[in-house]
Amino acid sequence: MQSRVTRLVFGAFDPKAGAVGSLYNLVEEPRHNHRLQVTSGILADESRLLLKTFFGRLRAKKRDN
Repeated sequence: MQSRVTRLVFGAFDPKAGAVGSLYNLVEEPRHNHRLQVTSGILADESRLLLKTFFGRLRAKKRDN
């Protein structure tokens, strides 16, 4: 919000910790004086798989150490 980004584009929602359209919705917080355009769901399945794979590998690496 403070960087004054005008447009946010993302693929996958985060139901556990998301801050845009998931757990929270910071971009629609009425106390903020900045608004931005949000486009969500772009390549949603691919994004979800990429994140799941990345964090799965990270957890496996921590487990192996």
